[in-house]
Amino acid sequence: MTTAYWCVLVALFLPYLSTVTAKAVSGGFSPRHNYDPRALLDNLSGIGRRANNAQLNSFEVTPAFAAAVIIAHLAGGAEQALLDQLAIAFVISRLLYLLCYLADWAAARSLVWFINMGLIISLFVVAA
Repeated sequence: MTTAYWCVLVALFLPYLSTVTAKAVSGGFSPRHNYDPRALLDNLSGIGRRANNAQLNSFEVTPAFAAAVIIAHLAGGAEQALLDQLAIAFVISRLLYLLCYLADWAAARSLVWFINMGLIISLFVVAA
């Protein structure tokens, strides 16, 4: 299995890092919240709400990344090392995105989001 495929696996779990963060910083999460955890997450504010929003964005972008990696592999137009580097860069940029969201750096977060999208597009372009 390639490094890029492993990055897809990592990307699939990154939203849950945001979820754990949202629940941890909320200060009020307890086992009783497992009956309806989304109700708790919907009512958060501050850093907890931003962590939950980062989770939602991660769930939105991860399928596009996974598709780009798979299609790039199937197209076979790019060297594997380049695909691996782009995939690693995507995972790192998603971690940076989460940090920007938690720190409430809206402009930096938007810039990192554009980088995320550029990396997805790059996977398609280099494989063409």
